[in-house]
Amino acid sequence: MFTHQITERLGLKLIERQDADTLFALVDANRDHLREWLGWVDGATGPDSYRDEVIPAWLKQYADGDGFACGIYYDGALVGTVALHEINQTLRQTSIGYYVTGAGRGKNLMTEVVRFITAYCFTTLGLNRVVIECAAGNTRSQRIPERLGFVKEGTLRSAERLYGEFHDIIVYAMLAQDWQSKMTQVEQTEVGHSR
Repeated sequence: MFTHQITERLGLKLIERQDADTLFALVDANRDHLREWLGWVDGATGPDSYRDEVIPAWLKQYADGDGFACGIYYDGALVGTVALHEINQTLRQTSIGYYVTGAGRGKNLMTEVVRFITAYCFTTLGLNRVVIECAAGNTRSQRIPERLGFVKEGTLRSAERLYGEFHDIIVYAMLAQDWQSKMTQVEQTEVGHSR
């Protein structure tokens, strides 16, 4: 099963059926915060919808090698999720989606999670391109790909509809060759500082 410890306090675990109650409780407690940028929140009406429909679809996606949905755990508590929405094997690309709530906010956890997932996409899955799409008004979400050196490729006008209103989407992307170059620079900097 997909489980990774990123730091001593921060880890990822594939979401399974037994996580339905905890996942719903997290969403329900943070509904107003999540609803601002995520269109599926009103459809999260109880743990049974996760247990019977959503999580089985995620598990099938993982079994088919077409992506995954993981819980983000900080000090053992679920604070958000991160997902690969789909893996296009022909184009060797995927997109990352994420949210963090409550105790996980304001600690740069999501930057560390997305850094780990991006590296996983390139080194373990052998992909060539990773995309992150953020609502134009969601500056907190945009900071994550920007911190990690993703390239802002452009804006898709009125590409998302949330609760009856259209929103622009900003597209960020990282290529395998760019990621490798960035990691080499980081390693050289760390070696230089350790002398």
